[in-house]
Amino acid sequence: MKNNNIISDEKALSIILKPMLTEKSTNLNQFNQYTFIVNKNSNSHDIQQAIEKIFKVKVTKVNTSVIRGKLKSFKGNLGFKKDIKKAIVTLADGNTIDSSLEIK
Repeated sequence: MKNNNIISDEKALSIILKPMLTEKSTNLNQFNQYTFIVNKNSNSHDIQQAIEKIFKVKVTKVNTSVIRGKLKSFKGNLGFKKDIKKAIVTLADGNTIDSSLEIK
């Protein structure tokens, strides 16, 4: 079995950018699932290690998806919003993350 804390604090903080606080993600909290905006180059294993290192919890599953940026018009010029990657993290029973915590 691999060591869960093999990444550094700096790398963990660069993977997890910020929590996603929407109505849908708040409803997932009752199923012990939390949503985060993560670095686009990170994979599920990196995200799992980063969450376990930052919040000191046990992660059972990580689901990721890339949200494509929408087409927007600003003063007549067309452009796209940035793509973001979000991760839905499922925690083991008995583990919780305080939603008021800020990632430094």
